[in-house]
Amino acid sequence: MNKASLTALLLASSLALFTGCEGSKNESSAKPTENAAQAQNNVSTATPNGNSNSTATGTPSTPGTPSPSPTSTPSTGSTTGKPTDTGKGAANQVVTAPESISVLVNKQFALPDKYEPTDLVYPDVPFTFKDKIEKRKMRKEAAAALEKLFAGAKKDGIYLAGVSAYRSHATQKTIFNNYVKTDGEEKAKTYSAVPGHSEHETGLAIDVSGSDGKCAAQDCFGGTKEAEWLAKHSSEYGFIIRYLKGKESITGYQYEPWHIRYVGTQMAKEIGAKGITLEEYLNAVPASK
Repeated sequence: MNKASLTALLLASSLALFTGCEGSKNESSAKPTENAAQAQNNVSTATPNGNSNSTATGTPSTPGTPSPSPTSTPSTGSTTGKPTDTGKGAANQVVTAPESISVLVNKQFALPDKYEPTDLVYPDVPFTFKDKIEKRKMRKEAAAALEKLFAGAKKDGIYLAGVSAYRSHATQKTIFNNYVKTDGEEKAKTYSAVPGHSEHETGLAIDVSGSDGKCAAQDCFGGTKEAEWLAKHSSEYGFIIRYLKGKESITGYQYEPWHIRYVGTQMAKEIGAKGITLEEYLNAVPASK
């Protein structure tokens, strides 16, 4: 082989090697973009009530707070844009990721019609009743966390009991309609959710009381040693006090120290440390605020 042929061969080999490395780089760099797009699809970009300030981005609203990792990005649930009938012509959104542990269900975001969790179990904790019925169930992950929470409380001399956990859509409808008959729709909506908008339907929420059942789901529960323990320690087990005092204009409900919601330990600790609501954490404060 003469010198000219050898030079040409070396040049061709070098060019082929360079092209192969760049191709691999392009292939690997495409994956984060695809994953980011998938994560974005799990976060709502809807604007409830037509207000862009209420867009749910799925990131904490407090400046300087690290965002959750891509693998645990909180989700308000992507919306289908389908209006839900909650009265007075409200055009609210239906979440499309109801199975997400961080799903936001409130007066603006509803669960899909006929949604029912597929992993409901009976947590091994005491309730204020003995029957193994619907409202004793929770989703598997939340149930396991609840068992740890009850055990932790017991170590501190606090004895808790479950009052009401999962509710089917039909049950929530019956409960809400009964409250409407008693107090009227406007008043009922301050303490009870319209069917499809209740956290109890997710299987991630539960009302708790002391083991004696006194003040169960009543205002007098606030200030009890059980309520104080929950406010201080529930985030350690992945739960938050969902409806905080002074945040009624954001959550849409009165203060409920007995209603805890499972969101996972990372999110619960961040929310608890800041004393904020799930809406604020997810930057999804309703336009009606």
